[in-house]
Amino acid sequence: MEYYNKVIESVQVRFLKGSNYKIEKPVTVTNYQENENTLLLLHHGSLKFGEDQELVNEGEVIFLPKDRKTNLTFGTKTSKQEVAGEQFVETKRKHLQSISYKDIKTAEEDCISVFQFESKVFDVVNFFNSLDIPPFIIRFNDRITTLVEDLMKEIESTGVGKERGLKSLTEVLVIELLRHILKNRLFTEELSTNATYFKDPRLIDLFNYIKSNIGGDLSNKVLAKIANVSEDYVGQYFKMLTGINPQDYIEYQRLEAAVDLLRTTKKSIRTIGKEVGYKDTAYFCRRFKMMYGVPAGKMRRRESLINV
Repeated sequence: MEYYNKVIESVQVRFLKGSNYKIEKPVTVTNYQENENTLLLLHHGSLKFGEDQELVNEGEVIFLPKDRKTNLTFGTKTSKQEVAGEQFVETKRKHLQSISYKDIKTAEEDCISVFQFESKVFDVVNFFNSLDIPPFIIRFNDRITTLVEDLMKEIESTGVGKERGLKSLTEVLVIELLRHILKNRLFTEELSTNATYFKDPRLIDLFNYIKSNIGGDLSNKVLAKIANVSEDYVGQYFKMLTGINPQDYIEYQRLEAAVDLLRTTKKSIRTIGKEVGYKDTAYFCRRFKMMYGVPAGKMRRRESLINV
């Protein structure tokens, strides 16, 4: 169990979004897929899951790891309408109508809540996706159901500390999700096989060094010394364990640090670029726009408007 404690400590969790839907038009979706870790809670009505169209009971939850595909039938199927996952993205509004969480309790139609979160190891490896865990139904777990309900309530809350509340609840939810998997001995082989690198001390040293020296020299030569491997091998080593090139990871972290400085300081864009490791301001601005789709200055103005 100590091993899994170390695993969960390495996972960074972030709340993304949550929505409530009334099933307006029943539909079967083949190869349904979400681009983030997703939990679907059935409040009342009909929801079927998987190739065998297994019935989901009211109060039960489906867990869809990021990018994993499955078949879903929303609502009582009164017709033979069937759409592919790609097509459903375009026609989703015809089938699912957004409603508030408080209206779910009084609605007579089939209703679901959809909650999405990010769980990454060292800000780069998607935890559940990397474990190769397929979508599955979470049965007989009132704790997870209650947490999803609490999150949906918090999303519509206007009280003080809303963001902190969402963050805390999301972290507890991920812990409960892992506990459910371990308690019910689900996918334990995948967990033991695919999570071994989470505690590799050399990789941990690399991540810690990058975070502490985000504005400094982070060349492969430097990284090789930290990991105590050859300069020729360090890139292969990093990518083998994380699935990403070290310099791509470093740039992502540098630009994320720049976003944080734009949000929290009044420093010039030139100064921010230098602090996160870009000597050339023009190059920093080009890379920033390529990553986020907006210039750094525009993002700062947008953030200032949001925080007014």
